[in-house]
Amino acid sequence: MNRINLRTSLLLTLLTIGACQTQKPVESTVDAVATPIWQSEVYVLYPDSVVQGEHVARVVSAREITSSYKSPANEFQNPRITFKFAINGSDNEMVSGTDHHFNCIASDGTCETPLIVFGQQYKDTTAVQDGMYLTPNMEMQVRLDMRQVLQAFEKQGYFTTQTGDKVYKEDYKGIYIAGNTAPMSWDFDNLGGKEDMALTDADGDGIYETTLQLNSPEDSKQTDTQWQLSQDISAFPQYASDYPLVEALYNLALEEMQKDIEADSTFRTGKEWAGVWTRDISYSIILGMAQLQPEVSMNSLMRKVKNGRIIQDTGTGGAYPVSTDRMIWVVAAWEVYKATGNEIWLRETYQIIKNSLEDDYKNAYNQETGLVRGESSFLDWREQTYPLWMQPADIYESENLGTNGVHYQANLVASQMADLLQDKAAADKFKEVAERIKSGMNERLWQEEKGYYGQYLYGRNYKVLSPRAEALGEALSVLYGVADAERSRKVVASTPVTDYGIPSIYPQIPGIPPYHNNGIWPFVQAYWCLAAAKAGNEKALTESISAIYRPAALFLTNKENFVASTGDYAGTQINSDRQLWSVAGNLAMVYRVFFGIDMKADRLELKPFVPKAYAGNHKLSNLKYRNALLNFELSGYGNQIKTITLDGKALDKPEIPASLSGNHSIKIELANNEVGGEVNHRQDYVSPATPTVRYAAGKLSWPAVAGAVAYQVMKNGEELEKMTNTSLQVNADSYAEYMVVAVDENGVPSFGSEPVMVVCDKHKLVFELEKSAPKANLPYREYSGTGFVELNKQQNRQVQVNVTVPEDGVYAIDFRFANGNGPINTENKAAIRTLKKGSEYVGTIVMPQRGAGEWSNWGFTNAVEVPLQKGSHKISLTFEPANENMHGEINQAMVDYMRVIKVR
Repeated sequence: MNRINLRTSLLLTLLTIGACQTQKPVESTVDAVATPIWQSEVYVLYPDSVVQGEHVARVVSAREITSSYKSPANEFQNPRITFKFAINGSDNEMVSGTDHHFNCIASDGTCETPLIVFGQQYKDTTAVQDGMYLTPNMEMQVRLDMRQVLQAFEKQGYFTTQTGDKVYKEDYKGIYIAGNTAPMSWDFDNLGGKEDMALTDADGDGIYETTLQLNSPEDSKQTDTQWQLSQDISAFPQYASDYPLVEALYNLALEEMQKDIEADSTFRTGKEWAGVWTRDISYSIILGMAQLQPEVSMNSLMRKVKNGRIIQDTGTGGAYPVSTDRMIWVVAAWEVYKATGNEIWLRETYQIIKNSLEDDYKNAYNQETGLVRGESSFLDWREQTYPLWMQPADIYESENLGTNGVHYQANLVASQMADLLQDKAAADKFKEVAERIKSGMNERLWQEEKGYYGQYLYGRNYKVLSPRAEALGEALSVLYGVADAERSRKVVASTPVTDYGIPSIYPQIPGIPPYHNNGIWPFVQAYWCLAAAKAGNEKALTESISAIYRPAALFLTNKENFVASTGDYAGTQINSDRQLWSVAGNLAMVYRVFFGIDMKADRLELKPFVPKAYAGNHKLSNLKYRNALLNFELSGYGNQIKTITLDGKALDKPEIPASLSGNHSIKIELANNEVGGEVNHRQDYVSPATPTVRYAAGKLSWPAVAGAVAYQVMKNGEELEKMTNTSLQVNADSYAEYMVVAVDENGVPSFGSEPVMVVCDKHKLVFELEKSAPKANLPYREYSGTGFVELNKQQNRQVQVNVTVPEDGVYAIDFRFANGNGPINTENKAAIRTLKKGSEYVGTIVMPQRGAGEWSNWGFTNAVEVPLQKGSHKISLTFEPANENMHGEINQAMVDYMRVIKVR
C-alpha cells in the first residue's frame, strides 16, 4: 500500500469516527476520500478535509472545522548549537561566517559550555549520533571570558574586535548572545534590547554567564483543535459550492476580517500587530478589502498620510528612501476608487500620489537604468534577503524586482487618475516614467536562461544581478504587465516552487533562520495564484490554491507565514494569527480567481478561472458593486466563458457597467476547456556562504567556502575569471571594483562578496568637511582630520566644497557619515540631502541610521556618479523640500569627509 493510500485509509477511519461525534455531518456531493482536489508526497487536499501525515483538518460544516495538527518543531531539533557573542548587541565578535559550535547533549536536562574566550572560536568535536536530538526544555549554561575586553577598556579606553570595530569603554552597554536555536536568533538589529539574551557578571571577575532554556514547548506551538463561526457575517457576500472546505475557509476568513477591524474603523495588521502599516494594508486592499470594506480601507489608507505624502512606515536604516515600496498605497487607493466610484476620494488621493511620486523621482529614481532604488517590497529584514555586508546605504542603492513592479504600476495608476481629472501633461509624464521602469526591468533584471527575473541589482559603483527568484516580484511582473504574455508564461512555469508553496526567495541563504528566508507567506502565495491565473497555467494555479488552503485549514487561522522546508508555522522569527493580508489572500481565491472579478474605472470585468479540480457549482450572493448588489452562479471549469447572462439576458461581453444599480443575477457557464501548464518543482536548497575578500599588495584573497567548487571573480560588474584558487593578482593602475561569488557543484552561486575597491592614489581625492563648514562641538570619536560637521534642518543646510580634479572623467562622490538617531532596522530618521555641481542637481545622498546612539559608528553613503572636467568645481550638499524624511523634525547626520574617486 503506497503513502497516499495509507493516508486515505486513515482519513476514512477518522471521518467515520467524526461523523458519529457531530450532529452536523458534511453533506457533500463529492466523494471526499476517493477524489482528492490536489495531492503531493507531503499532503492531500480533499473537498472537505486536508491530510498531512498524521494530521487531519476536517470540515464539520460551513461554520466549523476541526484539526488535529500539532507542531513537530520540538521533536527533531539538532543538538548542535551555533552561536556567537555580541558587544552592545552588534555582530562584532568574529568575522561573518565564523561562529561557535557546541553540542548540547546531556541525559540530565542540563548542558554547560566550556569557558569560551571572546573572539576565539570554539568548535565542539563531540560526536552526534544519528537519531540524537535536542531534549525538550534543555538548559544550556553559557560561560564567556571577557577579561581581555575589560582590560583593554581600562588600559586604552577601547577594545578592537576581530571585525575591526572599536568599542569604547563609555559606550559599552552589555554583552549578548545570538544563535540558531530558540530562544536565540540571529537578529542582531534587535538583540541589544533583549535582556533575556544578555550575559551577566555577578561577582565581577570578568566571566559572564547566562542560562538558556532550549526546545521549550511554548503554548504558541499548539493550534486550536476547533474553529466555530462566532460572528455574524451575513452582511458580506455569501459563498456556496460543492466544496465544503472552500466554504468553511471562506467563512473563517470573513470572521477574521471582522476581528481585524479596530474601534476607530481602521484595520489592524494582525492579531499580534496593532495599527495600520502602509504595505500590509495596501496589499490587503488590492486582494479584496476595497470591495468588502471600502470605508475601513479609506480610513486605513488616510492614516498613512503625512504632510500630503504617503508614509513609508517600515524598512531598513530609518525607512525612506532606503525603503520605497510605500507606493503600493497608490494601487490600493485606485482599487478603492474602482470599487466605489467616489470622485472626492479620487481627487484627494491623486494630489497625495502626485506629491509622493515627485519626491521619489528625485530621491530614488535612477535615470541611467530607468529603475527605482530601494529595498525589496515587504522583504525588509536586512539579513533575511541580503548579504550581511550590505549596509542600509547599500540597500538603498539596490534596484529590486518587487519594488520596481510596485513603482511601475503606481505610475500607470497615476496616469489613469490624471486622465480622469484631465491633467494631461501629468498623465503623459507618469506613463513615460512607467515605460522607463518597464524597459529597465526587462533589460536588466530578466534572466532568459532561467525564465524568470532576478532579485535585484546590487554592489557599489558597478552592480551585478542577484539571480535568486523573488516570489512577490515575479508575481507582480506578471500581474501588472511588465512581462509580456510569453514571458508571463515562462515566469509562472519556471520560478521554483517547493513542497508547501512558493518561498519568498529561492534558493535560501545559509545560516539565516526562517522568516523571509526559508519562509512562505500566504499573501504572496495569493498573488502567485493571481499571476498563474493571468498566465493561463492551471497546474500552477491548482497547486497554489492548495498551498493557501492547507495551512489555513490545519492551523485554523490565516497565519502570517510558515517555514518553507517543513510547512510548519512554528520556527519562523515572527508570526501572527489572522494576519490581514493572509485573510485577504484567502478571500481573493473566491473573488479574484473563481469568479474572476476585475474592477476597472468604469466597469467590472469577469475573468473566471475554475481549475478542473474545482469543477462544479459555485455561488456568490450579495456582492456590493457601487450601487448594485450582484448574485453570481457559476458552473463548469476552465478559463473560457461559454455563456453569460445578466438577469436572464445574454451579455455580449463579460462586463458589468459601473452605472448598474439594484439587485441583479449573473449566470456563467464555463467552457470546460483544458488549460494545462507546468510547475518548476524544486527541493529546498541552500546556496553557498558569501565569500569574505581581502586586498593587499596587489592580491585579492579569501578563505575557502564550504561546498564551493569554483569562484567567479567579477571586475566592474563583469566576469573576469572563474577559478578554483582562493587568490588572484590584480592590476592597481586604474579603478576597479571586485566581487567574488562562490559556486557549488550544482552551479548555484552565493551572494557576491562585499566589493573591494582598488584605486591608485591619484584617482582618489578626500576633502575634510570641517574645512568647508563649522566644526561640530560634539564628543564623537573615530573621525579623520580635525573634526566633523553636523547637518540638520537648522544647521549647515548647505555645505559647499571646492574640488579640483586632475583630469576629465566620471567621478563617484560619497561621504563618510554617522547617524545614531535610531537602530538599523526601524524608525524613520534617515538623513537625506541633495548633491549639486554648481547649481545643477546631480543626485541624492542618503545617510541612514546606523545604530541607536552610535555616533562614532562611521560608514559611507551611497555614491553619486558625476562627470567632471579637469579643473575646479563647486560641489555642495543642500537640504531641499524633497529631502524631508518620514520623521519630519529630525533629519540629522554627522559628516566627516567627502570622497571623489575617478571610476572611468
